[in-house]
Amino acid sequence: MKILSIIPARAGSKGIPNKNIRIIGGHPLIYYSIKNTVESSLITDVIVSTDSPDVKIIAEQMGVKVHWRNERLCKDDVTLDAVIYDAIPKNKTWDYIVTMQPTSPTLKVETLDAAIQYAINNNLDTLISAINAPHLSWGVKNGKKVPNYTGRLNRQYLPPCYMETGAFVISRASAVTEKTRIGSTVDVYEVSEDEAVDIDTFEDLRTVAAILEKQKIAIYVNGNNSRGTGHVYRALELADEFFTKPDIYYDKNQTDVSVFGKTTHNLIPVNGIVELFNICREKQYTIFINDILSTSIDYMIGLRSVLPKAKIINFEDDGEGAGKADLVFNALFGDEEHKNERAGEKYYIAGKAFLFYKPINIKEKVKTVLIAFGGADPQNYTDRLLNIVSKPEYKDYHFKVVLGRAKTHVAELLEFNKYPNIEVLHDISDMASVMSTCDIAITSRGRTGYELAIMGIPSIAMAQNKREERHGFVSRENGFDYIGLNPSDDMIEGNLKMYLASSKEDRKKFQDMLLSHDLKNGRKRVMDLINSL
Repeated sequence: MKILSIIPARAGSKGIPNKNIRIIGGHPLIYYSIKNTVESSLITDVIVSTDSPDVKIIAEQMGVKVHWRNERLCKDDVTLDAVIYDAIPKNKTWDYIVTMQPTSPTLKVETLDAAIQYAINNNLDTLISAINAPHLSWGVKNGKKVPNYTGRLNRQYLPPCYMETGAFVISRASAVTEKTRIGSTVDVYEVSEDEAVDIDTFEDLRTVAAILEKQKIAIYVNGNNSRGTGHVYRALELADEFFTKPDIYYDKNQTDVSVFGKTTHNLIPVNGIVELFNICREKQYTIFINDILSTSIDYMIGLRSVLPKAKIINFEDDGEGAGKADLVFNALFGDEEHKNERAGEKYYIAGKAFLFYKPINIKEKVKTVLIAFGGADPQNYTDRLLNIVSKPEYKDYHFKVVLGRAKTHVAELLEFNKYPNIEVLHDISDMASVMSTCDIAITSRGRTGYELAIMGIPSIAMAQNKREERHGFVSRENGFDYIGLNPSDDMIEGNLKMYLASSKEDRKKFQDMLLSHDLKNGRKRVMDLINSL
């Protein structure tokens, strides 16, 4: 079967000067349509119809024939039918003529071949590329604007509405004349939204550039009762910052999928590093993010070997492998040990809700106390504090106790709700809202400490483990009352009593210290650095 593809590419584009030879995604625009036709398994011949010397050079360098277009066929009022008919060699017999527009560079060769095969199998005279884009639309009838629908429905329930994309028109050769390429049996072939862009405007150019240069992103994260769940929260926040949907991997032997909460992100369990590396070797991500605490040199070398072209970014990594990453963010630590490292609280990624809350108002007296130790609380500080605050002497204070997703023996702790002044909450979705009602807090040195600082809530803090002892931000110099790792119940209660009795002036001083740090712009700083790689 002889199938000829004709690519019309004249020089005189007025809306976007030199449109067909503009460099998009590292190649001239016309490169993509030529590449698709050359790589097609069904197209046998390719001709570029042009009056542009530059297009002629590009086409010939890519190994395809050029038909020099007559000047009379380069005018704005000339139809494409005449241009295509003019370029067809009349000394050969053709089965199909495929018009390929150079302005649809995101079309995939697999889609093109599938469409050609569809036209052949269904004995069609003409097949036109289209996108299914149903909308609530209006038209004009008898001079009045009227709806083109009978009932207002959500988009997914509307009947199909196909719009031509201009990417290709597949025509039986006998149907092609100077005036038409449309035969008697016609159908449309649906293409994806990414493949449907037809470049007419500079905005279209920007859209196409974003598609052609689209990042393939993966995030590897683990969270559980021992390591905490702050990594998981951060991974989900990061995933929202990209203009594509990242693949989020987690080791099913270390992480239960429930710690991710309700999310529509693409969560993928793996059975260890070997399976992860095998997937990466196939996927070839452009950006790979590790949020798994310390990495080893062996892990990073292995990751580099399967993703040689990827940019690798690690979070909270103080391991030997950190030096092998392109970029390391350690918001919880103050010192930068590697040239590729960015450390300190200015790289903290705050939850989106916290960006819109104002700091609390410092009241004359403390009435409401927040107790929150992140997602896991491996030291069981929550349990100890519940036993303290359930004493009768604290009955005039209200305690809001938040249990995270990875907290154990939740049912037992929820029993403390029997006390009228204690409110135990589990896996809440709006932590900022709860915090905004509190006067002081008791927490650990992880993510929750930063959230309390954003809200300006004077807080007592303690470390969950040796690693947290090194977290520098949650400290006295920044406005927290830090009392160390695994302090005694007497010390915890003594500091609690001190804070409950503290004056408005003292708590305002603590708040001013907490609010002196710019924690809301950390995500922008992080994303600017990632995007600059």
